[in-house]
Amino acid sequence: MALKSNTMYLHLFLILIYTFVGSWIPTPAEGARILAVETVGGKSHWNFMSSILRVLVDNGHNITVFTPFTGGNRENYTEVDISMGSAKLLDGQLTELIDKYGDLKKIVGEMSVMSRILCNVIYENSKMKEILANTRSDFDVVLIEPILSECVSYPAIKLNLPLIYVLPVPTLGILERKLTGDVSNPAVVSLNVAKFGIPKTLAQRAINCANLIYCTVKYKFHELYNQFTEPQEYDLYAPIPPSLTFVNRHFTIEPASSISSNVVGIGGIHLKAPKKLPKDILEFIEKSPHGVVFLTFGSTVKVASLPEHIKKAFIESLAQIPQRVLLKYEDELEPMPNNVMTKNWLPQREILLHPKVKLFISHGGISGLYEAIDGGVPVLGFPLFADQPRNIDNLVNSGMAISMDILTITKDAFLKNVLELLNNEKYSANAKTASKIFKDQPMSPENLVAYWTEYVIRHKGAPHLKSHALNLPWYQYYLLDLIALLLVFIIFVFFISYKILKSISKLFSKDSRHTKSKSE
Repeated sequence: MALKSNTMYLHLFLILIYTFVGSWIPTPAEGARILAVETVGGKSHWNFMSSILRVLVDNGHNITVFTPFTGGNRENYTEVDISMGSAKLLDGQLTELIDKYGDLKKIVGEMSVMSRILCNVIYENSKMKEILANTRSDFDVVLIEPILSECVSYPAIKLNLPLIYVLPVPTLGILERKLTGDVSNPAVVSLNVAKFGIPKTLAQRAINCANLIYCTVKYKFHELYNQFTEPQEYDLYAPIPPSLTFVNRHFTIEPASSISSNVVGIGGIHLKAPKKLPKDILEFIEKSPHGVVFLTFGSTVKVASLPEHIKKAFIESLAQIPQRVLLKYEDELEPMPNNVMTKNWLPQREILLHPKVKLFISHGGISGLYEAIDGGVPVLGFPLFADQPRNIDNLVNSGMAISMDILTITKDAFLKNVLELLNNEKYSANAKTASKIFKDQPMSPENLVAYWTEYVIRHKGAPHLKSHALNLPWYQYYLLDLIALLLVFIIFVFFISYKILKSISKLFSKDSRHTKSKSE
């Protein structure tokens, strides 16, 4: 009887312990309602955002997303089409895109204006108006891609919700101070507009500093000018910094540097489980005794739109190598060498994972580069605009890539670099090393997205993640007030020293004259 009684008390005691301990264990933010907005009409941007949303849906959350790329509604996932008002950056002509976006420094002002236009398109949407008009929101958090304007935080302000930014590039650039409170050291971290991955030389550090100052001042000027000349309702609300920012970042493509505690790198999140290759492509690859070279410029530039002399240099050079070539070619087929297979679409992810693929010729889009790193494939890069020169240069620094300028390409130079990458084993070895590093992660990007999104919801915006630097005006952040105080102190010391020395000098002068008069 005593044993039974003790057992019963033990069970009650354990229940109390589990109840007490369980109250301290954070519960997941199950079934959260998430408002997401894709502001940019770029397919690579949407690939990054949609991958994040896919993870959140798979974890039981309900998504309402405003996007220019619609694929259809499904359970817990609702799309609102904004493609009519949002211009898409897709399948452009090479020279047109390079002329327009080749030097981002020149179009900072234009990008600021375009950002506000995109905000207007989104906020004037009838469904968005309905959401923003509700005094009591049904949503728990806002996910949005930041653009070059502070207008993007408006939904989170209006609905009084935590804000998460989704950035499809590795670094925050000139937005970093606004988003995190801090600024990366320009002697270490290159700006997004830079043509180099790391500022190694004095000239590059000087250029990086000048770019940072120029772009920041130009951006701020245009933002204030636009607010003054064309005020909008969202300008009445002070912008807020995000609780968290997801960036497309990993050590293999972005050199290690200091980042804020509320910036989470999820590079490679778009990488899905590979599917089976189509039969004809698989046979073409596996029957190649010397391997395969894969050439594509992604979704932004048509290879068929390249100037004739560039296409000729590509095709004539590739005809001379023993490897077979897979070429994404979008228009009507032109006469091609026997070793070349062309299609208007190719399963890039699956192709780059095949062990017989020896080289990836690419424009340097970050999504494709992660796929090349995952497959351990060397890269011949032809960066065109935006962050692509910087991305390719980082892979050049890691020893798995060579970079070329597409507008000055010659057949001989192209063939030389193709053969160097195919025949020099160091590039393949470095690519495989990068692949091992990329795959060795304590948490997958998917788990990071689910955990940190739910963390922000659980902790009501997680204000403890934000840096105190956000509270400092610019002159305090850069210690200009302290420097001014030190300068005043130094000037005061020099002034007092000068007065004392002057008084001593006068005293000695009088004493000297007095001594001289006595001697006379």
